[in-house]
Amino acid sequence: MASQIAIPAQWPELAFEDLKDTLETVQLWSQIVGKVRLLKTPWINHSWHVSLYVSPRGLTTGNISYEDGSFQIDFDFIAHELKIIASNGGKENFALPGLSVAGFYKNLFARLDAMGIAVEIYAKPSELELAIPFAEDEQHDTYNPDQMHRYWQALIRVNAVFLRFRSEFTGKCSPIHLFWGGFDLTVSRFSGKEAPVHQGNMPHMPLKVMQEAYSHEVSSVGFWAGSEQFPHPAFYCYCYPTPADFGSQAVEPNEAFYSDEMGEYFLLYEVVQRSENPEDTLLKFLRSTYNAVAKTANWDDKLRCDLREFEK
Repeated sequence: MASQIAIPAQWPELAFEDLKDTLETVQLWSQIVGKVRLLKTPWINHSWHVSLYVSPRGLTTGNISYEDGSFQIDFDFIAHELKIIASNGGKENFALPGLSVAGFYKNLFARLDAMGIAVEIYAKPSELELAIPFAEDEQHDTYNPDQMHRYWQALIRVNAVFLRFRSEFTGKCSPIHLFWGGFDLTVSRFSGKEAPVHQGNMPHMPLKVMQEAYSHEVSSVGFWAGSEQFPHPAFYCYCYPTPADFGSQAVEPNEAFYSDEMGEYFLLYEVVQRSENPEDTLLKFLRSTYNAVAKTANWDDKLRCDLREFEK
């Protein structure tokens, strides 16, 4: 029986100015949840144990073990709730609109305590210049349900295309996951060769964590909402280490470009969203930028594959 890989038809319009305040708040909420997963999960290479995953209703930690079995924390961007479920039948939830970061932090840990889930996190943000302790952050309190639903709908579509792209590689490859440090959905491929020791330059991020994350040659693509300096939701591709001629390679589609300042290729989300076939447009970017990595860094071409015959 042929496998069915369905990608939703319509891609939502996104605008950074409309999204930014809500995503600042949700990113900080996701850091709190992600740090719970970090503390309750054995270390997995490249920090894959800390990330969140796109789910049919929002974002999820997936299964987390604890003393009484397992539990899971879910952001529900349909009902706009935070939900906790446990294998012993326990469940808790609370509404997201109207909460500051401090309110979310206090609500989450009160519910975890009520369920008998003991965890104590490092209660300050990572990878952000402004690191207000979570329990004190009343500054970030914007949550627009419509904007968050739109962004999550985009994540659903991007996740599906990233899955297709991931299937074309037989070497070591990451899950498709959302790192709450930068709040980007990403998938990474590895050549299998060790990389030079990374020097690290992320705020509020231990050097040893950065060095372990980039311990081997890597090519990463991702989807990111943008920043004040780059106010556009966009797709990116970078590699570590970065060959001198990486940024001079021809990539597709024509609207893709290389940023010397950031050392990455970019394709604006709106180019994909407005194209006649968003999935094909995005795949062209993912495949051609990987080709730029493989060519300039001398990756083994045998790592690529075509498994479509198994879907028949």
